[in-house]
Amino acid sequence: MFHRIRTDLALEVRESFQDDDVEIRGVELKEEYDKKNNIRISILTIKDEKGARAMGKPIGTYITIEAPDISKEDEDYHRKVSDEIAKYLKKLAGDLKKEEILIVGLGNREVTPDALGPMVVDNLFITRHLIKEYGKEFKEKNNLGCISAISPGVMAQTGMETVEIIKGIVRETKPKLIIVIDALASRSVHRLNTTIQLTDTGINPGSGVGNNRKAINEESVGTKVIALGVPTVVDAFTIVADTMTKYMQEMGFSEEDIGKFISEIREKQIENMFVTPKNIDDSIKRISYTVSEALNSCFAQMV
Repeated sequence: MFHRIRTDLALEVRESFQDDDVEIRGVELKEEYDKKNNIRISILTIKDEKGARAMGKPIGTYITIEAPDISKEDEDYHRKVSDEIAKYLKKLAGDLKKEEILIVGLGNREVTPDALGPMVVDNLFITRHLIKEYGKEFKEKNNLGCISAISPGVMAQTGMETVEIIKGIVRETKPKLIIVIDALASRSVHRLNTTIQLTDTGINPGSGVGNNRKAINEESVGTKVIALGVPTVVDAFTIVADTMTKYMQEMGFSEEDIGKFISEIREKQIENMFVTPKNIDDSIKRISYTVSEALNSCFAQMV
């Protein structure tokens, strides 16, 4: 590894350790593979401060759902992926899934790779206003969960940190659980628009693209936060560095020479460029429906 990887995926941080089989103290990884549906589930648990320091991520659970066929227009497959998302959302939410829930769609809807959060919110079944209007009996009769949602935009549009907006909403509406939806960065082109990460540790918006905003987590907003993200961009430097490293290794270059060469590439100032697939419009549209269906099935109607 000759360069710092840019990724929001905990699984990719774990994979960045040179020996895949190395045991990282305080970190546990379990994997399941549904061969029939071609869906891989990885559950990474950071148990203590040693694990958190090694991974550079907070203590908590990180669930990665890899669904390579999600780019295809296959409703049955998307339904299976949606069911998997719902399954693990329920596990992370626990008893709070029956309480009042605020869903926050982070991102800029004017920039397609960053529009996942707002587009998911557009497809949600919002119920809080109905329950406020018609009461608890109406809620129980129709088996409704209590869902409210917001797409707060980005700082360039509002002049405010997203966490400031959320704290104001929490103070007024007092949800018991916040679910934050955001686009992420990956280090692998193969994971773009095919991977979903769920975590109970909250989120640092923009961290994968070097645009860190204030964290949205239980400590900052006073309410439990679950983050759901899908990688939509990959660092251009990472693509170039990985490709050249592999080529030079095959050609017999020394580790020292490869390291020097990669450092020289970094100096060419391609470090702040990010790449997204050409079919990003269709992908975001499909994935937003898949994610919103999972959220609706989990929280909008109690079954």
